[in-house]
Amino acid sequence: MPETIFTKILSGTIPAHKVHEDHHTFAFLDINPLSPGHTLLIPKVPVAKLHELSDEAAAALGRVLPRLCRAIVHATGIPDYNILQNNGSPAHQAVFHVHIHIIPKPNATQGLNIHWPASPLDPALAKSLVTKITTALRE
Repeated sequence: MPETIFTKILSGTIPAHKVHEDHHTFAFLDINPLSPGHTLLIPKVPVAKLHELSDEAAAALGRVLPRLCRAIVHATGIPDYNILQNNGSPAHQAVFHVHIHIIPKPNATQGLNIHWPASPLDPALAKSLVTKITTALRE
């Protein structure tokens, strides 16, 4: 995988405001935060998309994420937050190393602001997707 800003942070080439580190994960403040406390959690393994992580690396992120959220809530006093994780350019991923944003939401204007153009699920499509997904999970 090509070197990214996150691999440079992990190697110490670029400094970061580290808030957590263990054998599998690293967390640091975003240098362009959407709100105070905006933090990034990354795996130490350099893969671009979430589905490319091993079960062990994904579990390590999952173990740290709630603890990190509690610490951010405590430190900022902001009880509401978004968790954001993008995969691929069309999904707005800018750094091609898995990363999870924890973005405190102090008010209507600060933090993550999204538009969610939802539409009803087609029953025939739902049936087809359920079959395909459950089959893939068994493989």
